[in-house]
Amino acid sequence: MIELHYAATPNGQKIAIMLEETGLAYRVTPYDIFEGDHLDPAFGTINPNHKLPAIVDHAPVDGGAPFAVFESGAILQYLAEKSGLLLDAEGRGRSLALQWLTWQVAGLGPMGGQASHFLRYAPDGQDYAVARYTRELERLLRVLENRLSEAPYLAGDAYSIADIAVWPGRAASHVMGIGFEGYPAIADWFDRIAARPAVRRAMNDPVFKAPDKYMGRNQRLSDDEWSNMFGDRMHGAVQR
Repeated sequence: MIELHYAATPNGQKIAIMLEETGLAYRVTPYDIFEGDHLDPAFGTINPNHKLPAIVDHAPVDGGAPFAVFESGAILQYLAEKSGLLLDAEGRGRSLALQWLTWQVAGLGPMGGQASHFLRYAPDGQDYAVARYTRELERLLRVLENRLSEAPYLAGDAYSIADIAVWPGRAASHVMGIGFEGYPAIADWFDRIAARPAVRRAMNDPVFKAPDKYMGRNQRLSDDEWSNMFGDRMHGAVQR
């Protein structure tokens, strides 16, 4: 049994999709990040970084005690290796999948997150930051478009954890006003993945759906919500 500690963000949705794709048994522990659920000290024993998602594998393959895994890319690789699915055991396909997975967690994800922050959350007057991150996001989307113009999936011919890592962020990109115009290969790839039964199950399950309050184009957080997301409480959670 996998216990998924979950918030309805693109990073969380990656793991929901992966669990549906693999058929591994799981249960969900939902968190409201605006309310600061992720800052609970008990959660810090699972993820010392106090971010979501994280998993606890209650039946690890080594037969030992329950094992916690944090960071979405690491979770995807862990579940792929546990299930034997969506990541080649060796060879070029494995390397390509891990290269593009790393590209997402090191580049596309963080740059998209910063663009979203300054477009949707930050106070007015952040013109340089908006321009900096949206331009870099557009550059990375062109990298993605170029790759998907030469191969059906990021690792080549086969759907893999690299595609799962990228897809939910593209599904949520409309909240920043960024669509698929000018990116025909991304649009085709997106639609093919959206049609997968496991993806439909994950994205349509009420437990995995993002609440309306997460989806505003121009977010106006309360002082407490800001503290939980970006401020003193978020920073204080890791102080000892």
